[in-house]
Amino acid sequence: MTRLAALLAVLMPVLLATPGYPHEIRPAYLDMRETASDEFAVVWKVPAQGDMRLGLYARLPKRCIEKAEPAMSIVDGAYLERRTVACAGGLRGGEIGINGLKSTMTEALVRIEYENGDTEVVRLMPDAPSFTAAGAQTSLEFAQTYFLLGVDHILSGLDHLLFVLAIMLLIRDRWMLVKTITAFTIAHSITLAGASLGYFSLPQKPVEATIALSIAFVASELIKMKPGERRLSESYPWVVAFAFGLLHGFGFAGALMEIGLPQSDVPLSLLTFNLGVEAGQLIFVAAALVVLRAAGALSTIQPAPARQFGAYIIGTAAMLWLVSRIAGLAA
Repeated sequence: MTRLAALLAVLMPVLLATPGYPHEIRPAYLDMRETASDEFAVVWKVPAQGDMRLGLYARLPKRCIEKAEPAMSIVDGAYLERRTVACAGGLRGGEIGINGLKSTMTEALVRIEYENGDTEVVRLMPDAPSFTAAGAQTSLEFAQTYFLLGVDHILSGLDHLLFVLAIMLLIRDRWMLVKTITAFTIAHSITLAGASLGYFSLPQKPVEATIALSIAFVASELIKMKPGERRLSESYPWVVAFAFGLLHGFGFAGALMEIGLPQSDVPLSLLTFNLGVEAGQLIFVAAALVVLRAAGALSTIQPAPARQFGAYIIGTAAMLWLVSRIAGLAA
């Protein structure tokens, strides 16, 4: 096994990815907001491509009756269904499930916001496609849910992972790598918290396009590396990581704001989501280091060609995402 083969193994998911959508296995999303006593505004969001949607269907308790025909549309690669339902006696104790989830590889997120401000957030998986509404959640349940959401978001976000991998290939010293990953973590934690709490914001589509550009920049720096020369990005990679980390934080915040923060546990939910992102990032860094170190020990090929090979793959994927996302700005 060579370094080239190892890099190809790490980066192959990128080659198979749809250019405009780095988060490949997108979850379905059921949002229920109590607008009056026992009356809920319901939004059901399912991944779609063109006019084709994933065959998932929200199942509400039998006591929930529709008050009008649902409004249906397809927006930004998702099928949307909006309706209002009246649930005699409320949702507590009622079973909510997703029909069709068992036969997929995706998941569904259910968020219920009650009239009194309590919030319930539950992840449904193929092996557990339903749950019984409790009416509220404990702080520990909130923490666990948002932590797992953070882990899932980073590990399914190929663009964020590709940026981290490019930074890893740029750095040769392990302590500099630790410093650089720490700078990236601090930076995206700042903007994740600030944007999620409403202190500042940026439009999501331009942010996603610029994230792709940040990956292309680091890939170009990899290609320009020469023996005996140290570019500014090699000498101070933590500065690059911090600057672009601020940008990536807005991307994480976009995902978190779509889920929403419960009014009763905002600090805890924000903290555990960010900790989940960090845990997922560390899992990826550890796995990549193991693969690359093992490949280096078995390879007779010089690291420079392997690094450039990886840079071209990373740069190509980033430019495909960039073009697709710029085109999406006009949509």
